Amino acid sequence: MAAPPPSSTPPATAANPNPDRNSKRKRKPKPKPVKPSALNPNWAQLQAKLPHRPAATHLGKRKDRDGPPPPPEAAEPSPPAEGEAAVKLEPTSDDTSLTKALAVDCEMVGVGSDGSKSALGRVTLVNSFGNVVYDEYVRTVERIVDYRTRISGIRPKHMNKAKEFWTVQKEVAELIKGRILVGHALHNDLKVLLLSHPKKDIRDTSEYEVFRRERKRRSLKDLAAEVLGAKIQQSEHCPIEDARAAMFIYNKHKKGWEKHMKDQFRSKKKLKKRGKKKSAESNGNDPNVPTVLL
Repeated sequence: MAAPPPSSTPPATAANPNPDRNSKRKRKPKPKPVKPSALNPNWAQLQAKLPHRPAATHLGKRKDRDGPPPPPEAAEPSPPAEGEAAVKLEPTSDDTSLTKALAVDCEMVGVGSDGSKSALGRVTLVNSFGNVVYDEYVRTVERIVDYRTRISGIRPKHMNKAKEFWTVQKEVAELIKGRILVGHALHNDLKVLLLSHPKKDIRDTSEYEVFRRERKRRSLKDLAAEVLGAKIQQSEHCPIEDARAAMFIYNKHKKGWEKHMKDQFRSKKKLKKRGKKKSAESNGNDPNVPTVLL
């Protein structure tokens, strides 16, 4: 049997040896653009470690802006300086014992025919911590003509619970005996108390040379503002506050003040010895010169 004649159409394998080739040549889909918000995880971690910076904004001309630029972040307020905001002095401890140093302050009232003569109306003592150890109103020996309330803060009602002057004087004398007495213009306080105190045990803030300005005494109000940063005597005087201010001023300068007092009394002793020696020499009693007996 004869073979069939060849077909005019070439076989598929000859015309297209790889039928799947065209299908594989299809264009690859374009990658979708990454959204601006999507971040690489590594970049996100790095950003978290970097210091925060405000996001950049595109600003056009000033007239084209929607509104004024945001105000800068307010800086944290710095703490006030020591004593700057203090208006009232407070005790530094709850200890109300009698310490080696006591501060005193007295308020006076006016007696006499015209009220110009000062008499003791109130006396206050505080210890080294600023705690009150004694505070009494005083019934004056003479009739009170002027309570001087604008300064003293004393009113007629306070005399209802006042103690007799001689009782107060005795109690104060016992408290300050053998102790350092601190105060401002202490000669006035001791004068109305009719008391004296050893000079070596007096610490007067109006007399200490360090506190003077151009060799002039300064007020306790001025010293409290400068040394303690405290405001006192804004209206009526408070003897507790004034005594406390004097004590705290002394405490701040205690080391230098005590050294100054020791040096001062040491030099006075030397001068006293020199004076005695000179007086002995002038009288012919010089121990270095032999005495001639006739």
